[in-house]
Amino acid sequence: MHQPPVTLVLASTSPYRRELLSRLGLPFSVASPDTDESPLPGEAAEALALRLAEAKARAVAPAYPQALIIGSDQVAIANGKIYGKPGTHERAVAQLQELSGQSVNFYTALCLYDSRNDSRQICGVPTQVKFRSLSNSEIENYLAREPAYNCAGSAKSEGLGIALLDSLSGDDPNALVGLPLIALCAMLRQAGMNPLA
Repeated sequence: MHQPPVTLVLASTSPYRRELLSRLGLPFSVASPDTDESPLPGEAAEALALRLAEAKARAVAPAYPQALIIGSDQVAIANGKIYGKPGTHERAVAQLQELSGQSVNFYTALCLYDSRNDSRQICGVPTQVKFRSLSNSEIENYLAREPAYNCAGSAKSEGLGIALLDSLSGDDPNALVGLPLIALCAMLRQAGMNPLA
C-alpha cells in the first residue's frame, strides 16, 4: 500500500522560527497553534516550555493528519524567576532592568509530533546568557531601535540585542533565536526525513 507523502508543519507564527526552519531547505507549511501559554500552579520553567512545545504541535494536528509537526517554546529563567514575552514597552524595560548583569538560562523546548502514528520526540536545549550591566538609557535606546516585545527576556540576540550581552554558551546558536536546528535535524532523521537526503 502506498504511503501518502508526509507534510512538514511549523506550529508557530514566529517569523524567527520560520526563517530558521527555511535554512534546512525542506518544504513546510506554517500553522498558528491556539494554545493557552499560562503556567500551571507550581510548574517549573523547563516543564512549562516542554509542555507548551508539545501542546502547540498537537493543537494543529487535527488539520494535518499526515504530518510531522514542529512545536517550540522558550522561557528565560534568572534567579528562579520565569521571564516570558513582555508584550509591552513598560514590561520590557522592567525585564531588562532586572536581567542587567545577570546570568540567564534561555531554555528552548522542541517537540516533533508525528500525526500519522501519534508519536512524539521532545527535548530541551539550554543556552546560558550573561547580560551586561545596562544603563536605563541603553535599555531605552535598545527598545526604541528593536522593540523586542515578543521575545522571552526582551532581547533579540539575532539582532541588536547581541549588544546587551557579555557572553553566551550553548550547544546550538539557533536555540537562542527560538528553534534548535541541530536537535531538530536529529529528530527529523529519526522520523524518516533527512534534510541531507
